[in-house]
Amino acid sequence: MNAILNYLVHLALAALLLVVFFKAYTWLTPYDEVKLIRQGNHAAAFSLGGALLGFSLTIASSILHTNDVQQFVGWAFGAMIVQALGYAVTTRCLKMAQDQIEADNSAFGGLLGTISLSIGGINAACIS
Repeated sequence: MNAILNYLVHLALAALLLVVFFKAYTWLTPYDEVKLIRQGNHAAAFSLGGALLGFSLTIASSILHTNDVQQFVGWAFGAMIVQALGYAVTTRCLKMAQDQIEADNSAFGGLLGTISLSIGGINAACIS
């Protein structure tokens, strides 16, 4: 029974952290991803999807490599900060991110998503 409870606690916390990340990330960006995605904007979907997957990699790694729930949550919040900084630096260096995403430039959205995945993968590896 202990293993099932541990699973449920980690699953619930991971889901909650993913929701918190989603809210924080969509607040940080200058455009409304959800609205754009509802309108069929692929660039926004690629960018947001990559950010969510990148953050999820860190969540998964922190579950695997930590000994308790507090460490897990601590690493997750650290990963949120790193992902946000990665987005801020990337969009500052590439310029015109808002225009490119709102114009549905799928290549640009794919690039932002891939950068987020890369940051998440490196972040995840650093936890181990």
